[in-house]
Amino acid sequence: MEPIVEHRKIIHVDMDAFYASVEQLDNPDLKGKPVAVGGSSDRGVVSAASYEARKYGVRSAMSSVLAKKLCPDLIFVKSHFDRYREISNKIRVIFNEYTELVEPLSLDEAYLDVTHNKKGNPSATLIASEIRDKILKTTGLTASAGISINKFVAKVASDYNKPNGQKTVNPEEVIEFLENLDVKKFYGVGKVTQKKMYEMGIYTGMDLKSKSLEYLEKHFGKFGGHYYRIVRGIHHSPVKPNRQRKSLGAERTFHENIASEIYMTERLQDIAEEIQRRLARSKVAGKTITLKIKYSDFTLQTRSKTLPFYISDASVILEAAKELLYQEKMKNSVRLLGISLSNLNTNKKKGEKEQKRTEIQVIQLKFDF
Repeated sequence: MEPIVEHRKIIHVDMDAFYASVEQLDNPDLKGKPVAVGGSSDRGVVSAASYEARKYGVRSAMSSVLAKKLCPDLIFVKSHFDRYREISNKIRVIFNEYTELVEPLSLDEAYLDVTHNKKGNPSATLIASEIRDKILKTTGLTASAGISINKFVAKVASDYNKPNGQKTVNPEEVIEFLENLDVKKFYGVGKVTQKKMYEMGIYTGMDLKSKSLEYLEKHFGKFGGHYYRIVRGIHHSPVKPNRQRKSLGAERTFHENIASEIYMTERLQDIAEEIQRRLARSKVAGKTITLKIKYSDFTLQTRSKTLPFYISDASVILEAAKELLYQEKMKNSVRLLGISLSNLNTNKKKGEKEQKRTEIQVIQLKFDF
């Protein structure tokens, strides 16, 4: 039997079009205009898009060529990550005024556990509103928030009233909220899974909930159990203030396709040196190295190996990457190369393993949200 636990009060704060909004903040001429952060060349990729650009269908990770076709007036600006980090740090100071249980997911979003908060405020909804007001006054930027009993529902809810809004899903509302939701809105259900679910007649949370655990595990493997639980409002993952990095890497997209392995090794050297700098900043090293290759026809290949020792030096990273590069003949000319290190030497507490739960019990908790 599942042990009875107190439902938590979780807030997911998500900045609105963060990178693009920072650029519009720093350059008033960009306000109200469609802006894309990223490269404007034929090889460029959109890192972030303003809401004015999103109206045309421009999205992050989209090629610059397609973005310009969708929005001919799109304005491209270069990224300024030092500036983004500066503002992100100011926002985290605000978070820490309310709780030490803050789990950053990236520069522009984080989970906060305010069940027992520094302000002694019993209402997570009011706390979220205060935080959003402080962010606006401190940075000039807007944020959206989702508030609920666990991280999954809070994250889904934070998208509900974007931009510059918030959504609270009280304990007694969780099940109905999830049942009425389109499965594409479920955090973690990507386009491929969405398509598969639609083909199986699973369009809403209600449809998903009608499927047995055995059915979902048969069709979605280990994720089947995850879908079975989340649609029932069950997600036990705590807010982890010392969330550990699992991998670190860098990649480069080239202006022209390259076919020469000599040129590839030169590019890999640049990437290895960048990774060395990032490893030094994070004070970590890794054992598993992965080489990412994207060919001119956009097919993707990865090659990995695990070393018996930790590495962080650019020359050693380069040698390992070159070994992977020469592992087999290249299929085509290459448009992108990337290197990542995983199996990092971050300290982990022994015995910290997520409990396997064989029986599920939804426990409602009545308190002021």
